[in-house]
Amino acid sequence: MSHDATPLKTRWPASAPSLGEMHRSVPVPNGGRWWHRLFAFLGPGYMVSVGYMDPGNWATDIAGGAHFGYLLLSVILLSNVMAIVLQALSARLGIGSGLDLAQACRANYSRPVNLGLWGICEAAIIACDLAEVIGTAIALKLLFGIPLLWGAVITAVDVVLVLFLMNRGFRALEAFVIALLAIIFACFAVQIALAAPPVAEVLGGFIPRAQVVTDPTALYIAIGILGATVMPHNLYLHSSIVQTRAFPRTDEGRRSALRWAVTDSTLALMLALCINAAILILAAAVFHANGRFDVQEIEQAYELLAPMLGVGLASTLFAVALLASGINSTVTATLAGQIVMEGFLHLRLKPWMRRLLTRGIAIVPVVIVAALYGDAGTARLLVLSQVILSMQLPFAVVPLVRFVSDRKLMGVLVAPRWLVRIAWGMAALIIALNLKLLTDTFLH
Repeated sequence: MSHDATPLKTRWPASAPSLGEMHRSVPVPNGGRWWHRLFAFLGPGYMVSVGYMDPGNWATDIAGGAHFGYLLLSVILLSNVMAIVLQALSARLGIGSGLDLAQACRANYSRPVNLGLWGICEAAIIACDLAEVIGTAIALKLLFGIPLLWGAVITAVDVVLVLFLMNRGFRALEAFVIALLAIIFACFAVQIALAAPPVAEVLGGFIPRAQVVTDPTALYIAIGILGATVMPHNLYLHSSIVQTRAFPRTDEGRRSALRWAVTDSTLALMLALCINAAILILAAAVFHANGRFDVQEIEQAYELLAPMLGVGLASTLFAVALLASGINSTVTATLAGQIVMEGFLHLRLKPWMRRLLTRGIAIVPVVIVAALYGDAGTARLLVLSQVILSMQLPFAVVPLVRFVSDRKLMGVLVAPRWLVRIAWGMAALIIALNLKLLTDTFLH
């Protein structure tokens, strides 16, 4: 017997399918070998993983590696485990209920609550876009000598790229994202080989230590890493794009789809773990090990890599990976923005208009800060944007956990109690760390 999930309450008219033009657009084989089905589901996880290795991660990982060596590798590992669990819950919501997270909020919460959640999520997307603007502008400056101010303005034209890819179909979008992820991975693989970090120290960095919480600076960077890794808008994104697969909307079809979707996202996020760890390991092996604890900015890292490693190619690979990261992130930010606006408000904007609006809002603070404070100001703004993301995480995580634990909404795919307990524990940890950061920031 099939199960067609319906919301607990129906405060508002029923939503159109999430990402309507792409909903159920990717065929899924009914039989055949297991890798054929896996291949059909590969893609959404990698699109989500982009947000876990965007330019905002670079700033926090570089600062953490240079200042504290391998200490914060444990934070990257913890963040990645949390990301794997939360993204699996996001996929569960989309597949089990047929709603994305924004639609589920609209169906179950009052208008004031929805408007508040929408505003918070938009702020998170703008903070993420802020990181992409800065990262892409820095990459353009490093590779082509374009001033940071003009580089920030140039990033607005990426709307043409996004529109082209979306018109080619969802599979083309996924292929583009995966190709750029492969470039980033290859660049860092070469750099890590050149840096040759001590394996014992690297492995020791994955063991949690009390200093992460007791040292205010370490805690600030750690929460920045958390905010850069577990990104709130990615929870909205994943719950939508898993529905692009044309799997049978039956109980068994949903169970099968969930297994493949979680496999996809877990593999993709392990790749994100490798890249995030590589950035921090590179900073620790090259800068911290040589007494350069002050390196916090991406440009500093670029300028010092070649002379300190003795290989000119190292800096170029670093900049190429940064550019690929910035371009990649624009694709997923556009989709997330569309999903959030349509889900919460039932407001549909043309993709180019939505993209220019979001990017325009993000460009303004970058241009102002670059003009007033120069490159150092934009570097601090980049790290701050990631802390802002972390502050907004509970407002996405709490509704998500509530929905996936509701049997009336989820049917056969309701989350088991042990998983719900783990998810609530993660939400509590995020809130506790944020409160400690706020206390340390305003009382000391």
